[in-house]
Amino acid sequence: QVQLVESGGGLVQAGGSLRLSCAASGRTFSTYAMGWFRLAPGKEREFVAAISWSGATTYYADSVKGRFSISRDNAKNTLYLQMNSLRPEDTSVYYCAARPFGTEDMEQPQWYAYWGQGTQVTVSS
Repeated sequence: QVQLVESGGGLVQAGGSLRLSCAASGRTFSTYAMGWFRLAPGKEREFVAAISWSGATTYYADSVKGRFSISRDNAKNTLYLQMNSLRPEDTSVYYCAARPFGTEDMEQPQWYAYWGQGTQVTVSS
């Protein structure tokens, strides 16, 4: 089992940047594929980005491709999401999630077994 704690959210103006972190407990972090999802009021949970256990392969939603970058440091048990050129429509609660098996359909939340509590990102226009 792994516990996840997100941090780094906040209020930023459009065009600005934020870096989210997700600290994981346990010794098995390096064996999990990891993902970032977001949820805005009145909307469905949306896939943002994902990364394989080694960090060699990354996946992005079209809406964030070229602006966001996912990475991980397995030595520090930490997942990151660098968010640049932020837009008001990026305003959401951002969640990190851990997937213990496989890398198919990384955008599907049902494959992720563990979730953090979320961190709020607000982008003002």
